[in-house]
Amino acid sequence: MREASYDIEDLLDTFLVRVQGSEPVDQSRLKRALKKMGGLFGKAKARREISSAIEDIKKQLQEVAERRNRCKIDETVAKPDATWAIDPRLEAMYKEVTKLIGIDKSRGELLSMLSSPQGNEVSHEKMKIVSVVGVGGLGKTTLAKAGYDELKSQFDCGAFVPVGRNPDVKKVLRDILIDLDNKEFEEPKYDILDVRQLINKLNNFLRSKRYFIVIDDVWETRDWKNIGLALVENDRGSIVIKTTRKSEVATGVIYQLRPLSDDDSKMLLFTRLFDSGGECPANLPAEAFKKIMRKCGGVPLAIITMASMLVGKKTEDWLAVCNSSGFYRGNDGGQQADDTEWILSLSYYDLPMHLKTCLLYLSVYPEDYSIKKDRLIWRWIAEGFVEMKTGTSLFQRGEEYFNQLVNRSMIQAVRDEDGVGDIYACQVHDMVLDLIRGLSYEENFVTISNDGEVTSLAHQNKVRRLAHQYRVMKQLTQQEDDTGMARVRSLLACRCDIGSWVLHPSFKLLRVLALEDCGYEEGHCQGLKHLGDLLHLGYLGLQDTFGIYELPEEIGKLKFLQTLDLGGSDIQVLPFGVCQLTQLVCLRGDYSTCAPDGLLKKLTSLEELLIHIGNLNDESKRQFVKALGNLSELRVLRINGSMEGTVQSDLAQSLGNLHKLQHLSLRGLG
Repeated sequence: MREASYDIEDLLDTFLVRVQGSEPVDQSRLKRALKKMGGLFGKAKARREISSAIEDIKKQLQEVAERRNRCKIDETVAKPDATWAIDPRLEAMYKEVTKLIGIDKSRGELLSMLSSPQGNEVSHEKMKIVSVVGVGGLGKTTLAKAGYDELKSQFDCGAFVPVGRNPDVKKVLRDILIDLDNKEFEEPKYDILDVRQLINKLNNFLRSKRYFIVIDDVWETRDWKNIGLALVENDRGSIVIKTTRKSEVATGVIYQLRPLSDDDSKMLLFTRLFDSGGECPANLPAEAFKKIMRKCGGVPLAIITMASMLVGKKTEDWLAVCNSSGFYRGNDGGQQADDTEWILSLSYYDLPMHLKTCLLYLSVYPEDYSIKKDRLIWRWIAEGFVEMKTGTSLFQRGEEYFNQLVNRSMIQAVRDEDGVGDIYACQVHDMVLDLIRGLSYEENFVTISNDGEVTSLAHQNKVRRLAHQYRVMKQLTQQEDDTGMARVRSLLACRCDIGSWVLHPSFKLLRVLALEDCGYEEGHCQGLKHLGDLLHLGYLGLQDTFGIYELPEEIGKLKFLQTLDLGGSDIQVLPFGVCQLTQLVCLRGDYSTCAPDGLLKKLTSLEELLIHIGNLNDESKRQFVKALGNLSELRVLRINGSMEGTVQSDLAQSLGNLHKLQHLSLRGLG
């Protein structure tokens, strides 16, 4: 059904470009007449081709409808959640690590390993390496974080850095340096350092320090060897914790993390289900409960995910879950990982269709990536995943989707550093990421390129969403163009080198273009020179991306653009063409991104605005703040720039008209 909908949308978009197009501008009447005649013949041919394509799609839809009736989809589709706020029962489980169920014993054992002498060794002299080993979802990261938080104040410096399955060792080493309070290494100029140079810098920094470093989620021995070269043995009692699923990667003192006990498993399940302090409620279906506990096998991720799926279901329906295919496999020690994967899969298929789509989209992000909530929701909207609901804006609807995925434990909410502020991001557990990446490949939802080659062109040579990760992006070749790249509707790049990349003009159907944490060291990147050709673009993001210093004036042609996010980019001045983007809903510059004169005259649909107005003269500022009063849908307003005298009074009057405003930030008022 998804492929059919894509084909229909591609057909409509192609029709819009080929048949409507833009009227030719020519001074010669003869040339104008000839072009008009040629255009008529060309449009007639286009209409015939499109008419034929429509007939093919009708046949395809008829086959889909017949399959739907045979499979009785309406009887099996998951029902949407009745509530959309973050479940307080789930929040309570993550408030303090020291209060996490079942962690006291393992935390005490790990702290004893880290602090007490082992044999004849004196723990505060030689560097100690402790490897925490266990299957995925068992809580290795949580345990290591508990030990790190408990002891880090006793050390000169510390770092907690994830590695993952296919790490960029350069990035891992640089992240260690940054975490060790070397903020200068966040500067882009350090991107050019190779592994050897980063190892040397770490050696020099750590040589005189007593340090505590956690290297989380190491998969391969070769990765550990490269990282280990940077860790200096300086006889100061330093500590290194390494977490891994593989016993062959473990070194030093090994701590084998065990599953939760039966009592702790029950308490964790009941706390998530009933908010009963771990108390067993009356009339619990004993048979279903016993099967669920056996299947979860004491793995916290499996227990929480299963419980989150059961929340809101009638207890008499629990047996139906237990009778699902896969519940009766054995559950020995080697089966734990498979069973956790099965539970995650079951939870995915229990999602309503719109949440499945939103979750699959997260496969475009790298492992261990912190995904900003607002950026994600705006991308969902641009992709068409968020359904309109009367009385609710699309962004608010997207927030509901986000909260539902948190409540079902498919994503993990990330709060401000103190852990009690607003949720600003989310992360995806690597086991969930493995699941959705596999599903995305099977359904041709996302094509991931992280090794210099596009890896999944197997689905009728149609690439719908292309995600680049940790690679050097280059100009699209003719061969790639011929393999279906022209059907790409989303191009996303994360932590890529964009120096030699140019946006290919064949991407006529592109709806989302997002470059995040990308850059180019040696000059100006010309990647956006064909931006004005992307007539269907709804989202343009250059978040935390450097090397692109200006937007082309042709951006004004993008009549469907809804989101322009330039936070953390090198764009200093918006072109006047932005003033023509009447569909713009989110305009997020940086606090140094200057507004063009007359910015808000036509942008009356804005819900979010972040801009710098210090470059405007007093009269232009007055016109700007007066126009603010017409933005009746504005929820978020952040302005930087001095405003004095009558400008301030005009601002106050305009703010009084913004009845939907939720967040306001005014910097440098004067």
